[in-house]
Amino acid sequence: MERASWLAIANSETESGMGFIHFEESMRIIDEVEVKKLGVMKRFVSDAQGYVLAEDIVADHDSPSAPTSAMDGYAIVSEDQKSGRLKISGINPAGDEKRWRVERGEAVKTFTGSLMPEGSDTLIPIENVTVEDGYIVIDEEVPRGYSVREAGENYARGEKLIEAGTIIDYPQIGVMAGLNMVEVSVHVKPRVAVLATGSELLALGEEAKHEGQIRSTNDYTIAALVRKYGGEAIRIGCVGDDRESIAEAFRRALSMADIVVTTGGVSVGDFDFVKDVITQSDATLLFKGVRIKPGQHIACAKLGEKFIVGLPGFAYSSTVTALLYVVPLMARLTGRPSPIETIGAVLREDFRKKSKKAEFTACNLRLEDGVFYVDFDGKKSGTSAILTNMLGDTALLYTTEDEGDKKAGEMVKVVRL
Repeated sequence: MERASWLAIANSETESGMGFIHFEESMRIIDEVEVKKLGVMKRFVSDAQGYVLAEDIVADHDSPSAPTSAMDGYAIVSEDQKSGRLKISGINPAGDEKRWRVERGEAVKTFTGSLMPEGSDTLIPIENVTVEDGYIVIDEEVPRGYSVREAGENYARGEKLIEAGTIIDYPQIGVMAGLNMVEVSVHVKPRVAVLATGSELLALGEEAKHEGQIRSTNDYTIAALVRKYGGEAIRIGCVGDDRESIAEAFRRALSMADIVVTTGGVSVGDFDFVKDVITQSDATLLFKGVRIKPGQHIACAKLGEKFIVGLPGFAYSSTVTALLYVVPLMARLTGRPSPIETIGAVLREDFRKKSKKAEFTACNLRLEDGVFYVDFDGKKSGTSAILTNMLGDTALLYTTEDEGDKKAGEMVKVVRL
């Protein structure tokens, strides 16, 4: 379907008050909406953690460049072990610029990381010998090539070590440092502003005045989620249920961010003003309302090159829908596939579907003997406010609109986080 036609459908369905769109349709809109990818910049390798790599990292040399000792011992010719006694002809410390040579019947004491002397093919550990009057006595033989790191064992010249699109973490930094890379090309991080709405919300440290107030968690949870998946989070904070206050917070967020995420205020209540601010702005409404549980009241709009995502207010709902909608948008802005993947798993116990919508149910995901299994041990049944259901080795059991209850032993679809 052409972009104009699905935009028209999304607008007509949502603005006319007709039924919400199918979950798969909302995903297709996210996948196909035109985006302007963020730029690429250079970062010092030491400061590149958490950024998405914008170039393939290819080895420009062999590592190690020559056979190297893997432990402390004596470099020898393997066959000489049969004599039972070898003369110590030198000491070969790590980093020594002299390249030693081993002759038949000799042994050179060699330390971890030292280049193996020319002529040697085996490193016999110090624990396997006894030193007597300038000789080593072989107490226990080792096989040929023992404790020798061959040239290119770590990587070979021309080998692709890290693919573009990888989120840089400590292993990537270590490998790039080994390649003597001072700087690396990375994608600019998507800036995501997070705004929680609701007059009942309390910021951290704010004292409650009555029992109707609750602690705001959504802005902290989603900001952490944004950072986890390679974005730069900007917490705008909490805004009360006032149209002008929300509109002002929107303007401020849009001036700073590539994506503005709101929680609360998108359903059909008398004080749900976020949906009004979105629809009354100059933004193009991509969709408003998806047949999904948890969530349902979700709005997504585009304003210029920026995006606005309105999420529900309940903590579990906002977290799940942020994973499903915000994370893929962030990935698209950096030109890489969404890190949220769906896999197959075996159901450990019966599952009762609660609605005729697409459902995402918190579950435990365990890998046993190469097979993924799902159960609901410790997961509470209730409203979409139970954020503690995301604790542990949690995944999301995905059942489509057309699917019903599931029996133990069935293969199911699971969103792996």
